[in-house]
Amino acid sequence: MAHQPHHHRCLALLIFLAAAAAGAGAATPRQLFLVSQSPVTLTNHHGQLLTGNYSVNLLWYGRFTPAQRAVVADFLLSLSSPSAPPPANSSAAAPSVALWWATTARYHPGAARLTLGRQVLDASLSLGRRLSESSLAALAARRLSPHRGSVAVVVTAPDVLVDGFCLSHCGLHASATSAAAAAAPSGAHGAGGAAPPTATRGRGRFAYAWVGNAAEQCPGECAWPFHQPEYGPQAPPLVPPNADVGMDGVVINLATLLAGAVTNPYGGGFYQGPAEAPLEAVTACTGVFGAGAYPGYPGQLPVDAATGASYNAVGVAGRRFLLPAMWDPKTSQCSTLV
Repeated sequence: MAHQPHHHRCLALLIFLAAAAAGAGAATPRQLFLVSQSPVTLTNHHGQLLTGNYSVNLLWYGRFTPAQRAVVADFLLSLSSPSAPPPANSSAAAPSVALWWATTARYHPGAARLTLGRQVLDASLSLGRRLSESSLAALAARRLSPHRGSVAVVVTAPDVLVDGFCLSHCGLHASATSAAAAAAPSGAHGAGGAAPPTATRGRGRFAYAWVGNAAEQCPGECAWPFHQPEYGPQAPPLVPPNADVGMDGVVINLATLLAGAVTNPYGGGFYQGPAEAPLEAVTACTGVFGAGAYPGYPGQLPVDAATGASYNAVGVAGRRFLLPAMWDPKTSQCSTLV
């Protein structure tokens, strides 16, 4: 059986969880937000996890400004940064991005150290403006030359159309072999271009992820809480810490996918629910960013006095980010930085 890609959806997952708790019925989206969620317990299925040192190689598919690329690059650099300086206009230092990532080491036998690797630009859209899921694996294999010591990440620009984007997910992570992924045609139908388990035991096996910039297509779905949601309570959106709704949304989704990729890279790691649609380290805590969070409300967060931006983590060069809660195996709870 081929390894299924693990999709990440932000807002809609809240509605899904609430609907599951409420059972079938004619509840409105606003009512669904008021339903309490079931307890979260991720099970260790004793499959392989990513451990040791990994480089994260980026393929920028479409047009991105240097400032936009720097947001993601600094986030990845911050994952292994030992400490963060106090943010300006603040009386106390916010937790570091590295502290957030350290929770993944509690997933035994975890401890994957991610560092920023190569960055490749594909502004000319080599496989066209519309991509299937198998196209993403092909892009990762052809342009990033992935290997077992790397995680390949494809980031698509706001005007690139990816099958299922916004409608069912905001990104995905999966695995493939270099040969199988590179051979996949751009229009191939399939689940992320992943090869069957018998074919992925070789040296060419690699983990990859895709995340889309949702600024134009669905900011209410995939860039919440920096944009008002499509459904539910219409509270004012938060001000993004890097002044870019799309890219700050990309960071949230990329953080979610990387946590899932190291704790459940090949479908046999930590998750709750069916293997075809697992709740993973961060997707099990969707919508939670600070203390007191509930569906539709991200929680209590520090706010920059000068810009009004909300954040909960500080990375390299004092750059700020908003990072989602992660399920902590030691406490069996969704853990927030603030």
